[in-house]
Amino acid sequence: MYFSIVQRKVLTPNDFQSLAQLEDRLLRFQDHYSATARPFEWKFTRHDLEVLLSKIQAHEQMSAQAA
Repeated sequence: MYFSIVQRKVLTPNDFQSLAQLEDRLLRFQDHYSATARPFEWKFTRHDLEVLLSKIQAHEQMSAQAA
């Protein structure tokens, strides 16, 4: 999640004049993010994961039977 946020908020647009400028922006963002970050509110529940894993397992069993 963190790297997705960095990509959207720091690295886009890709208009850095030098690596030093990029480094400075990343370090300033890291300081800001560390001071203001809150835990993520996950929407994908344990139940959602169990359902997904059951579907994957069923698909794999069907694929194995077809082969």
